[in-house]
Amino acid sequence: MKIEMFCFFKPRGYSRTRARSRNGTISRHSSNSTSRLYFTFILLLLIFTPRVDSSWWYIGALGARVICDNIPGLVNKQRQLCQRHPDLMQSIGEGAKEWIRECQHQFRHHRWNCSTLDRDHTVFGRVMLRSSREAAFVYAISSAGVVYAITRACSQGDLKICSCDAQKRGQASDDRGEFDWGDCSDNINYGIKFTKTFVDAREKMVKDARALMNLHNNRCGRMAVKRFMKLECKCHGVSGSCALRTCWLAMSDFRRTGDYLRKKYNTAIEVTMNQDGTGFMVADKDFKGTTKNELVYVENSPDYCLMDRAAGSLGTAGRVCNKSSRGTDSCEVMCCGRGYDTMRAKRVTKCECKFKWCCAVECKDCENTVDVHTCKPHRRPDWLDQTRR
Repeated sequence: MKIEMFCFFKPRGYSRTRARSRNGTISRHSSNSTSRLYFTFILLLLIFTPRVDSSWWYIGALGARVICDNIPGLVNKQRQLCQRHPDLMQSIGEGAKEWIRECQHQFRHHRWNCSTLDRDHTVFGRVMLRSSREAAFVYAISSAGVVYAITRACSQGDLKICSCDAQKRGQASDDRGEFDWGDCSDNINYGIKFTKTFVDAREKMVKDARALMNLHNNRCGRMAVKRFMKLECKCHGVSGSCALRTCWLAMSDFRRTGDYLRKKYNTAIEVTMNQDGTGFMVADKDFKGTTKNELVYVENSPDYCLMDRAAGSLGTAGRVCNKSSRGTDSCEVMCCGRGYDTMRAKRVTKCECKFKWCCAVECKDCENTVDVHTCKPHRRPDWLDQTRR
């Protein structure tokens, strides 16, 4: 899908030299009127055309070609951090690829499936203009992805500015007894600190409901990674008796963060800006909990059933659905009641696997014929076609 872009052209009768009338005299009145109409048209477009900002998310598409001055969507503070720490930008780029893959995994069975747009600086297109649940999830998972990528790079020694967590030294204890801090604990606090400075820079330049929403969800994403830090230990002693232990803190697999934020998406809370513009109020007056660790959104989501370029919806025509499912991937839900087409396809899978000493597994390729169901496209009403004849 391509995003529509407005190109401003001068009207045919307009040029730097004033237009001449048929008798060869200069028509000043015509030229001035055309100029006023032209600039009025431009002004109206600028006022009423929603803007899709570029984002630091695009760093992931640049790969090794990260040049700070050429990255679209960076604000001044982000550009300065990029110039000061180019190696960190490489880590952020790798992290961007990882969290986008995780987003697409989490929503693979949904109408909105975290689709990205090739060669588009906004990455997700106009769908992020709406302050929806989907936007809340994307901001949270992207912030989490940066924390994860930077923390991992610190522990692996890929960055000059950070290393392992230096505070984890000496002895400590858990429910199994005492242990020595050793090896290399993941420096999650540095990852969170840098991510907050870099990712939040754009939102802190504006004070409106969307900026507050983004800042809140960014924090939820950062804290989600820290939530799943785990203690890993190595035993020392006779025959692995674990009389002595050396332990360190490590991040869990990023999938756990993705699963957690996906559940938070399901329970996201609708909010409105308070009167003084400094925080949120929950839209549901009967809500009695706290929004601190919850994703928040301001606007309801579209249904994503049909292609809508203005809303950034790609629609579900041609999407594969599950005929036997009762969930979001079912043909009834995925296809929005439009029905589905069925075709037969051949699939090759590994089968009759055997363990061969030592140490390999040999399998045969088995070919199966399966039914593949895809959503029908939207059909225009007959009466609409008749009115256009």
